[in-house]
Amino acid sequence: MKKMAKKQFKAESKRLMELMIHSIYTNKEIFLRELISNASDACDKLYYHSLTNNITGVLRDDFKISISPDKDARKLVISDNGIGMTRDELENNLGVIAKSGSLEFASKNETNEDIDIIGQFGVGFYSAFMTASNVTVISRAFGSDEAFKWESEGADGYTVAPCEKSECGTEITLLIKENTDDDSFDEFLDAYRLKSIIKKYSDYIRYPILLPAEKRRKKEDSPEDKPEWEEYTEIETVNSMVPLWKKQKKELTDEDYNQFYKDKFHDFENPMKVVHLSTEGTATYNALLYIPAKTPFNYYSKDYEKGLQLYASGVMIMEKCADLIPDYFGFVKGLVDSQDLSLNISREMLQQDRQLKVIASHLEKKIKSELESLLKNDREKYEQFFEQFGVPIKYGVYSDYGMHKELLQDLVLFKYSGENATVTLAEYVEQMPEDQKYIYYICGSSVGQIKKLPQTEAVLDKGYAVLYLTDDIDEFVIKMLMSYKEKEFRSVSGGDLGFEEEKTEDGEHKELLEFLTEALKEKVKEVKVSSRLKTHPVCLSSAGDVSIEMEKILKAMPDANQSIKAEKVLEINANHPVFAKLEALRKTDSDKLSKYAEMLYTQALMIEGLPVEDPSAFSNLICDLMVDA
Repeated sequence: MKKMAKKQFKAESKRLMELMIHSIYTNKEIFLRELISNASDACDKLYYHSLTNNITGVLRDDFKISISPDKDARKLVISDNGIGMTRDELENNLGVIAKSGSLEFASKNETNEDIDIIGQFGVGFYSAFMTASNVTVISRAFGSDEAFKWESEGADGYTVAPCEKSECGTEITLLIKENTDDDSFDEFLDAYRLKSIIKKYSDYIRYPILLPAEKRRKKEDSPEDKPEWEEYTEIETVNSMVPLWKKQKKELTDEDYNQFYKDKFHDFENPMKVVHLSTEGTATYNALLYIPAKTPFNYYSKDYEKGLQLYASGVMIMEKCADLIPDYFGFVKGLVDSQDLSLNISREMLQQDRQLKVIASHLEKKIKSELESLLKNDREKYEQFFEQFGVPIKYGVYSDYGMHKELLQDLVLFKYSGENATVTLAEYVEQMPEDQKYIYYICGSSVGQIKKLPQTEAVLDKGYAVLYLTDDIDEFVIKMLMSYKEKEFRSVSGGDLGFEEEKTEDGEHKELLEFLTEALKEKVKEVKVSSRLKTHPVCLSSAGDVSIEMEKILKAMPDANQSIKAEKVLEINANHPVFAKLEALRKTDSDKLSKYAEMLYTQALMIEGLPVEDPSAFSNLICDLMVDA
């Protein structure tokens, strides 16, 4: 028998194929997705052909894709009953790397909305060589009496020869590679593993994907008391075929959405909110977004990976597409399906894809809109949401040098001194008295701790509310915002509260304050009479850009610069009895006055929640003062 001449691929040989396989596809299981997508395209083409040419007897319900593994022969067969290929089409579509029959079909035909051609670049078929040492394609074109076999072992070339096939369609046989030290190829012959790959990537292909399943049943004549069992094989459909996100909203119930979320994203609780989108225009896509009820257990760890599942015409092309969602909305789970995106596209190519950027921009605005709606219409649920996911939104305000602060500032909730538990900046400004010029805030580890801080006395006494900043990021957010609706932020622990208050002038107690400042010169920038204290004897404030709370946060960071310090100011209440005691000691006992200065400073540290620098020395100091009393 005459040996068939091997033909060479009409592209620049081995290097091009290797480049496509190893650069475009990052894991081997992708090959099954690609071949199933090709089979789906073949069925779509035949259905479209029957519609445009008035061919009867071609029914969409008759199309199917079959997957058949054979472990003993190490073969995997993927077959369809679609349009098939002629000899010329086999050579043109499979013999020319990077030529796509689907792309050519789409460019020549104005397909209706129910025809999706998934393939684009024509390289998907060659992903089969990642797992197969030999690929055989037997195809018979619709309306033809002839069938042909295309066969190749890789970049060295291929052969095409006549063969027999009873019906139109295509059958691809992969001779699966032997296992190596680095790779196990046996998984692609295991029906259970194949099913999981199909469910992952091709669950929403519109045609049934059939796969043999090993099952067990009781023998018919088996006695009830001693049943005997037998193994059998049953062909089952493994894909669901109809994407939930392409259905009309009116067709779906809350339970449909919730169950899909639990199954797809492995959560035990129903989502807090569902967003179902279908858009056309500059970007045509469907999206199904979920806001979880609670943060995932690893959300604040380096193991958490944000991103939405990305589909091209119902076929998943990326499990976590981070480019679709900004970090501050990274808690959102869901998927996007667009017919404008190519199936054969790498992560690097996606980053440059204009359509993807348009979709991402749309999603960002939609998520913000939905959160604003939740805030307005269901405050209790929004507060639950913000308790879970408020921190990343705050980080979004601060990150990228405040680039997103206008977008996010109205989504932020703050705890505060008012009647309600939380307040937005808009609500705070709306309820400000006419004479209030600034938005006041104070930082602390908790609301309970903040309420005990003496610095708030003067502001609260004026009838002004105070924002309670309890998250580490809060003060950084305020510093980034600087103002809101032309109202500047002021810390109640800062140097200037911004309103006139009756107070004793420092000049009246100049000598005392200078003495105290000198006694504490290594610890504070100055000691002064306080305009903010009403009942408490002493407190700390800060004079520079770094607040006391910010110092604590910055020093707690890994590899922190421990030299960062707030410029502390010790403020003393001139109307408190302890102040008269200090004045008396200035005239009679400077040594004891120095001890009182140290004690008051340490008390102020403790009120602020700062560590006592030397607890043992402080204890001895108290004992000395008790003995001298």
